[in-house]
Amino acid sequence: MSEQQQRPTSWTTRRDEKARRMQVVKPWMNGPVLAQGKIVEALESVIAANDRIVMEGDNQKQADFLSRSLVQVDAKKVHNLHLIISSISRPEHLTLFELGIAKKVDFAFAGPQSLRVAQLLEDGILEIGAIHTYVELYARLLVDLIPNVVLVCAEQADHEGNLFTGPNTEDTPVIVEAAAFHDAIVVVQVNKIVDKLPRVDIPASWVDIVVEADKPFAVEPLFTRDPRHINDLQILTGMMVIRGVYERHQVQSLNHGIGFDTAAIELLLPTYGESLGLRGKICKHFALNPHPTLIPAIESGWVQSIHSFGSEVGMDDYIRARPDVFFTGRDGSLRSNRVLCQLAGQYAVDAFIGATLQMDGDANSSTVVTGRLAGFGGAPNMGHDPHGRRHSTPAWLDLKTDPSPLARGRKLVVQTLETFSKGGVPAFVETLDAVEVGKKAGMPITPIMIYGDDVSHVVTEEGIAYLYKTAGIEERRRALAAVAGISPVGLKAKPAETAELRRKGIVAYPEDIGVQRLQANRSLLAARSMEDLVAWSDGLYQPPAKFRNW
Repeated sequence: MSEQQQRPTSWTTRRDEKARRMQVVKPWMNGPVLAQGKIVEALESVIAANDRIVMEGDNQKQADFLSRSLVQVDAKKVHNLHLIISSISRPEHLTLFELGIAKKVDFAFAGPQSLRVAQLLEDGILEIGAIHTYVELYARLLVDLIPNVVLVCAEQADHEGNLFTGPNTEDTPVIVEAAAFHDAIVVVQVNKIVDKLPRVDIPASWVDIVVEADKPFAVEPLFTRDPRHINDLQILTGMMVIRGVYERHQVQSLNHGIGFDTAAIELLLPTYGESLGLRGKICKHFALNPHPTLIPAIESGWVQSIHSFGSEVGMDDYIRARPDVFFTGRDGSLRSNRVLCQLAGQYAVDAFIGATLQMDGDANSSTVVTGRLAGFGGAPNMGHDPHGRRHSTPAWLDLKTDPSPLARGRKLVVQTLETFSKGGVPAFVETLDAVEVGKKAGMPITPIMIYGDDVSHVVTEEGIAYLYKTAGIEERRRALAAVAGISPVGLKAKPAETAELRRKGIVAYPEDIGVQRLQANRSLLAARSMEDLVAWSDGLYQPPAKFRNW
């Protein structure tokens, strides 16, 4: 037997290292509860240089006490961390890189910090492993990005360390499970330590350190859209989606992305949709956050169920009063789960509808543009046609263009965008900025958010391109150009070709599907202000202060 074969092997290195680190902080703890004033020293003790760290910072809920504490550690002790974070949302997330505490990041979204991410990348201060979709990032925590320490947040903990995550459960369960069952250290900031929890969302046996934060964790009202800001073009687009997509394909289950286009659709259902006799026929089941603009549709009997990625500020009392629609616990509060809702949006719905910053002539789109790395969030996860799907619905079958008995149906992947964005910048471009950004960043592939071959429909203020009906790439390009206005892509459209595409039903302008342009105005919205939404909710919806404009 060789010397290497005789050498004893330890199969508990991770467990042993965890025990060693935890032994250092034990004197500062009462059971699992750490003294608040010892948090920086504790982080210096349980985190080592070059560790993989998961920071709970998603697009709404932030473990902000822990992120503010992490930037205070001694960079001589803790440095070159590999940060894994679903959303780079707070300034200190990037201060970690400027201080040398962190070096590499894997993430999914960086909307609030997208400009700064781009600058730090260009300056060589930050390295990007990959820009992920949410589920992809979480999945890697179980495979090749297994963490050493995770920093998460919860509403409450009891003295044993059981956690109540409340309506904003979001990413917490998957992050904690990835750590707790592979000998990583789980550090949790809580708003309050109590004697008895409303419900136990995560058991104490999964938790190592609990610390009461100096203030409640930050939650952003990310999915709130004030109806006052919905314009006539967005209403026209919404009418076309309802008439030319949802009604045509009998879409009953769907995901709506963030934006005023989808907010307009939600507020048109009880008015325009009702006038078309579509209640009970479309838009019954949603995978999305509790959008306040859905309140009128819920109250008027359109919506049967909503499963959510996270909650929304001000919606708690309304959700509690509508348990037939929302997923709630015995305590009455929402149970959100970003991973499960992403999977629902991927496999269980008929349609995804979202928006983008740029689209090229082949319908590839990205939110990575020059000087701004916004990331993708969940759009790539839900905005594609999953080949693993096996259940049939009328909408899925309606996009089946191959008569073969072996052919699959197809999920609707709908992109809405105005042909020009703010400042007169064209949204349709010949080459995505993401191509050059990817090259400069040394990315092996261009950071595309949604690939064009997955897009079934593109809707602009000009009309609808039914891309799934096209025969070949050239016809797809002509169909897209026909709705791209006077952008660089749209200028390639030829009137005779567009007329033929309209005749074949591959392109539809509003008048082709019975949508009257002059009808598209704000009087058609079920609610035209935040005050109207409160009234629809019988006073249960309590908008955040910055939206109280009456």
